[in-house]
Order: sequence, then structure tokens, then C-alpha cells
Amino acid sequence: MKQIILGTAGHIDHGKTSLIRALTGIETDRLKEEIKRGITIELGFASITLSDGNVIGIVDVPGHEKFVKNMVAGASGIDLVSMVIAADEGVMPQTREHMEICTLMGIKHGFIAMTKIDLVDEDLMELAMDDVREFTRGTFLEDAPVVPVSSTKNLGLDLFRSTLEKICNEIPERPYSPIFRLPVDRVFSMKGFGTVITGTLASGKIDVGENIMVFPSRVTSKVRGIQVHGKSVESASSGTRTAINFQGLDRENVNRGDILSTPDTLKPSYMVDAHLHFLSSNTKPAKARTRVRFHSGTSEIMGNVILLDREELMPGSLAPVQIRLENPICVMHGDHFVIRSYSPVRTIGGGHILNPFPGKHKLFNQEIIDGLNGLLDNDPQQNISFFSKMGRHNGVSFGELRLMTPLPDKKLDGILQKMLASRSLVLSDKEKRTYIHGEIFDALSNDVLKLLSAYHEENPLKEGISKEELKSKFRAFKSKDSKLFPLVTSRLVKDGNIVQEGNTIRLATHKVALQVDLKAVKEKIAKIYERDGLTPPFFRTICSELEVDPKIARDVLQMLIDEKRIVKTKDDLYFDIQAIKKIEAQLLEFLTRENEITTPQFKDMTGISRKYVIPLIEYFDAINFTIRVGDTRQLRKKI
Repeated sequence: MKQIILGTAGHIDHGKTSLIRALTGIETDRLKEEIKRGITIELGFASITLSDGNVIGIVDVPGHEKFVKNMVAGASGIDLVSMVIAADEGVMPQTREHMEICTLMGIKHGFIAMTKIDLVDEDLMELAMDDVREFTRGTFLEDAPVVPVSSTKNLGLDLFRSTLEKICNEIPERPYSPIFRLPVDRVFSMKGFGTVITGTLASGKIDVGENIMVFPSRVTSKVRGIQVHGKSVESASSGTRTAINFQGLDRENVNRGDILSTPDTLKPSYMVDAHLHFLSSNTKPAKARTRVRFHSGTSEIMGNVILLDREELMPGSLAPVQIRLENPICVMHGDHFVIRSYSPVRTIGGGHILNPFPGKHKLFNQEIIDGLNGLLDNDPQQNISFFSKMGRHNGVSFGELRLMTPLPDKKLDGILQKMLASRSLVLSDKEKRTYIHGEIFDALSNDVLKLLSAYHEENPLKEGISKEELKSKFRAFKSKDSKLFPLVTSRLVKDGNIVQEGNTIRLATHKVALQVDLKAVKEKIAKIYERDGLTPPFFRTICSELEVDPKIARDVLQMLIDEKRIVKTKDDLYFDIQAIKKIEAQLLEFLTRENEITTPQFKDMTGISRKYVIPLIEYFDAINFTIRVGDTRQLRKKI
């Protein structure tokens, strides 16, 4: 059975509340002030059972111009509208504003309720009908039925019900979304029940016992009970007027405008990218940074409209914009919104959300403008491509894509797998299900190759660059939990572009080729270390003796280390590998026999000065051959 919400709309005192009372027997004006003044101030709620057994929720909205913000809150969750127009007054200012709001909110179904027909004669009735036909021309209600009714005389109520039932049968099912969202329109406390929250369930479903989170405050609680149309149920789904009470949730922690959802599903943002329709009824163009009242769901937040592709927005124009807000909001791609002017307050435009949590854009950025306009096509693959590209090196997660492309999870996953197969997307973090755009990944890979090429050119005698040094050169790799660096390097290794040997990375085409004179230098350095064994000179002394540029000599020395002919200790001291192996064998024999050795004993064994003894004994500690225990060294046990 379809879940449908009917909303009323129209000017003050045109009989919206009286009509609902006559149809349902429910008084939707509940506040003392409403009853005293005889006007609707807050949203009212009722339900009606049709002849086919379908129960339709009803939202009664205020018609006074001072309470239009409450009307917008009520309009956010309705499926069809009954535009209420009094026969004795015809179309009035709030009738027109309510029509604009319903259009901006994406409402496409409804009909006209011509009220107070008992107060007019046949001629006035005909004039009122002409007024309605002129008013609805070019709107979504142009061909809608007009139902004459009188709430006081009970005239036309059966026709109203049958018309409502016919339209409800024609309305398509709401698009499926797996994400539970309930914009809060009322919060109150009931003795024995605790905090109760009501709203129109915008998408998904909720069950008794589930945990929920209040956004944007992120307060959590558990569903204690659910009511739909005044009856207790175990679950509620999209399109129902729902009341939920919670365990241990303080009334002060929830306000109208908040949204209930499952924990950590929504993402609060101080900015949204949107497609804005600036109404033709405006008399002046909108300037850059126009201050507005932004209405989405049941919330009203002050903000500024940033024009991305022009200096000013003419009445009747459509444009991509960024709206920067004073407080965070949680929305999804495709959500409708309304903007009203700061002062005097009136509806000036609206549209739907393109990107629910963008970064700040520079003006006249053609890539952004084209990308946002491209989102209007609602092509899932194109949208994913744009959002992943906007995520740059951070990419976009599966959870974020659920909000950016409101698709069933299975369909979204299928599109992602297809894009991964074509390499237009790259899975950068399997655990978090984060994706980056293929072009971003390829550009980063190319930057790595360019840096390696420049490094080899500057350091021709080095085998390559260490992984740590390479990683430090890129901001994209600096995040602690980023898995992008090993992904990029492993892909480059797999594609045969680079070689990784231990901790060193080089281009696959890089080969260390010494000139003839440098080969001679290399052999001279090796001979010096081989000749002096355990008493080598400091390296700086060798450079001076051979009259070689220290930088070149150090590159040559690094080659000897890479070839495992020389061993580095510390304090600019290097030793011939054969001398090291010989003393290592002696040390092993001594420790096997004596179990431990002191520094003086090691000095006596080697016959060298303390200048060499300390670096050597510490070298054996560093390679885990020995371990220091107090003032002695022992063999480190191999595990």
C-alpha cells in the first residue's frame, strides 16, 4: 500500500483547517493562541481513510505571511497538494507564494479545493473559477481538478475524497532510498513516554529498538516506540507521518530542523552546491553573496548565495550556485530547498541540491561550472566521476556516494565495480571503501615518475631514492592513515615502470653508469678501506687525499655500500666488509666461550684504539648481533 502525504496550501482564512476538520473530524489547531486568534500558526496533522482502505496523512500549513517558514517546513514532506482558494476572495498573495513554494519543492501532483462556495452566487463562482484557471496556467496544477466545497454546509466533501483517491492511485511510488531520514517538525515530552519526535519520514525505514542519531548534533538514542496515524507499529517507512519516542533522549537535545538518521550516515556541512531557480516574480536581480534564509526539510538557516558563473542573477534565471550557511545542515543530492530574502521576508527562489558537502569553490571555475551543470543529467556514472574528481587525492567513500547519488546500495555497488574494471576509478582504501578518480591516480603516478627521473638526473651515482624520502615529497601521501603511497608504487612496479629493492625505489630504466675516472676513484676508495682494515681514516680525509669533490665521492661511497663492499658505522667512519667479517667471527668465538665481553676486552681483541672500538661495538649492537647488558655485551639470541 502506498504511503502518501497530502498537504494543504493557500492564503490565510481560506478554510484549510475547517476543510480538514470537516473531512476527518480532527482539529489541527492545537495551540491556545491558534484557537484564540482563529488562525493557524504551527503545522497541524491529521489523517483520512479512503474507500480503498488507504490511509493518507495530512499536513495543515499556516496561510499567514508571517508563518510562511512553517508552511515551507510542512511542504517539504508532502506528495500532493490541495491548493485551497476561497470562492469569495479568489487568488491572494499567499496563494501565489504557496504555489511558488510547492513548485520549488518539486511537488507535481495535486488539485484545487474551491472553499466557501456557500457564500457566493453563481456569477461570483464563475469569476472565481476564471481566476483559478488564469492562476494555474503554466503550473503543475494547470489541468488539475477543481473541487467546490463548503466545510460549514458539508458540500463537495465526497467529491474531494474521490478526487483525492483518484490522484493517489496515479501517483508513482516514492523513489527508494536505503537511508532513513526523518526531518523533525515537532518535539515534546509526554509523561510515561519521554521525548517524542514527529515528522514526515522522508526516506528509508525505522524499526523499534534501532539506534538513531540526531543530526547535526550527533546525539544518539534508541527507538522505544513508533506510531503512524495514531497507532503503535513496529516499523515505519518512507512517506508516513511518524511519531517516535526514545529512551533517555532529553527534549533539549532535539529541535525542529534537526534530522534523525542511523548513526554516522549523514554528513553535516556548512556549504551546499545547488541548482537555483530565481523566481521571475522577483523585481531585481540577485547580487553576489545575497543574504538569504535557506529552507530545507524542516530547517531554516541563514546563509549567502555565491554565484559561480555570473556577476548577478536575473529574475527567472537558472544557475549553479554555492550556498554558504551559518550553521551546518545534512542534505542529500536531489533534495529540494527554498530560499527567502533576509528582509523584507519573501520567497525568492529555490531548487535542488547538487553536492551536499562540497569544498569552497573559486568563482568562474569552468571545471566546477560544467561539472555541476552535468549533474543535472542525473547520470549515476557521470555523477560518481565528478564527485570522485572533486575529492582529489582524498577520494570519496561509499558512504558519501550514498548521499551524493541516492541509489540503492546494490545498484551503486554495481556501477562502482564497472568503473573499477575500466580503471576510471581506483579503490584507494579497501577497508573504508574509498575511491579516487582514475585521472587523479594516473596524474599522481606520473608525478612520481617525473620526480624519480629528476632525482636520477641529479644523483646519477645513486641506485635510487628511499621510500620514506619519496613519500615525503608528496602532500597526497602525508596523511597518517593514507594507503595511497603503497598503492601507487605497487601499481608502478606491476606496470614495469619502477623497481623496488628493499627500501630503495628507482625507475626501471635507471642504471648506475660510472665514467672511467669515477671508476678509478671508486677503486681507490675501496683499496684504502681494504688496506686499513679496522683503522680506516675518516671519509673527509679520503676526499682530501684523493682531491675528489665530496658530493661525488659520497655518491661513489654509497655505491660501495650498496654493493656490500663497505660498511657504515657512525662518526663518518666506514670499514671494509672483509675486516668486519673477520672481527665478527672472532667476537662470535669469544662470546660463545665466555658468554660476555667488556669494551676493554673487545679493545684488546682487536688491538685498535678507542676511536674505532666504540663505533664498531655499537655497530654490532645495531645489527642485532650483540646486546648490551650493563657494562658488557652478549650475543643476542635469535628468535
